[in-house]
Amino acid sequence: MSTLANGTNGSNGSSSSFLSPSDALAHLESYARGDGLSVSELMDSRQHGGLTYNDFLMLPGHISFPASVVSLQTKVTRNIVLNTPFLSSPMDTVTEDRMAISLALHGGLGIIHHNCSAEAQAAMVRKVKKFENGFITDPICLGPDGSVGDVLDIKAKFGFCGVPITETGKMGGKLLGIVTGRDVQFRDESAPLRSVMTTDLVTARSGITLEEANTILRDSKKGKLPIVDTSGNLVSLVARSDLLKNQNYPLASKVPSSKQLYCGAAVGTRPSDKDRLQLLVDAGLDVVVLDSSQGNSIYQIEFIKWIKQTFPALEVIAGNVVTREQAAELIAAGADALKIGMGSGSICITQEVMAVGRPQGTAVYAVSEFASKFGIPTIADGGIGNIGHIAKAIALGASAVMMGGLLAGTTESPGEYFYHEGKRVKIYRGMGSIEAMEHTSRGVQGTKAATLGIDNAATARYFSETDTVKVAQGVSGDVADKGSITKFVPYLYTGLQHSLQDTGIQSIFDLQADTRAGKVRFELRTASAQVEGGVHGLNSYTKRLFA
Repeated sequence: MSTLANGTNGSNGSSSSFLSPSDALAHLESYARGDGLSVSELMDSRQHGGLTYNDFLMLPGHISFPASVVSLQTKVTRNIVLNTPFLSSPMDTVTEDRMAISLALHGGLGIIHHNCSAEAQAAMVRKVKKFENGFITDPICLGPDGSVGDVLDIKAKFGFCGVPITETGKMGGKLLGIVTGRDVQFRDESAPLRSVMTTDLVTARSGITLEEANTILRDSKKGKLPIVDTSGNLVSLVARSDLLKNQNYPLASKVPSSKQLYCGAAVGTRPSDKDRLQLLVDAGLDVVVLDSSQGNSIYQIEFIKWIKQTFPALEVIAGNVVTREQAAELIAAGADALKIGMGSGSICITQEVMAVGRPQGTAVYAVSEFASKFGIPTIADGGIGNIGHIAKAIALGASAVMMGGLLAGTTESPGEYFYHEGKRVKIYRGMGSIEAMEHTSRGVQGTKAATLGIDNAATARYFSETDTVKVAQGVSGDVADKGSITKFVPYLYTGLQHSLQDTGIQSIFDLQADTRAGKVRFELRTASAQVEGGVHGLNSYTKRLFA
């Protein structure tokens, strides 16, 4: 029988040359450095060049907890905290009010595009802000002489028809009744509201807490709870539908004081965008994204300073940037967060056409490392194709990721489905595409502004409003149907929880702290390693992402 079969060392014939298994952890401490690379070693661009998300992996840690306890709470600006690190891109094929509402309900933040009129964009912001409330302090009211048709108009415009009726027809007037959907069904549109309104009301006195108000709503089985002062004047309203939303969407992104959903919107940095922003703020905007492919410009710097003077409570996400030098200019101007990325999106060709940009992994690390010294969160914008990319972006320092292509094709994204080569798809285009640059708002087609592209968000984003020849920095295509984000975002959320669990870390804040401390380790991937890490060796397969 061989020495190996007897359990002895084949080289010297003695089993005593092995260390005791009980000393394994102690012996590990004798190594001068941990396995793999620290983030600073990994992101040494002088040695490794610029890296994308596919060029490296995180090494696993020790699991001592279930994935369900992993917290994905994160700061996306100086003063806004979300329960998930997901933002939707301000693209006209990705984010309008429907996407912004759905994403906020799932803990993220939707950024409504501005390739439309200022009035249309403000109306979308208003829809998001009106979708969910705590105490509704500015409800739409009508007077007793209003008509059923007025209520139907409100329903068509805002999606609800529970309207308080006051003596003055305004907030603060003496409450007379309330009109609901059932009150106006099968009624003549000219019928006065005093003849159809419900007067047998359950009310509560001002000073009641939201929890107490919700209890009254639950027990009374009413749809609306008017809050009145000692004189019977209406001071606010609580809706039963919001109570149901609280139950169904525990992670929802809400303003702490009003309990309304957070809403973001993009604007350019032209003089006319000041008027646009005023409309957005009046509609309840919480955070504005200054939308530019290259954020380090005098236009954006001056615009940030103007916003901070005019709307000091409004959070400003500036960008885009990919270097420390760009970041420093915008931080000094007063930005509350930075958006990182130039040419890394699936529909963006800036790097190819302009020869300017940076690989996204290197950009996220460099800018986030610098911005963190000033308490400025960063958002990785572009290049996010899967859950792994989200985890890597956050490990490199980004507080959140902005997704375009990953959310395009969902039910909530703008546009209609159609079939292409047998697949159900939706249009998805870059804001630098010729198609986006040629888009004009209703009412301006054929005007000088439309011809020059002055009323167009895409041309403004790429500083090409007055160019005679439009140079594309993006493409237009289509993406497969992904279904509703009511299923897709929970898939991203749960997958990211498992990713952090694999690294042995229980929160985004801990992941970034441990990465900076060198505790989270990384490994570079060769081209062969990338092939090995994907599906390979099969004749055919079906890739189902979630069930």
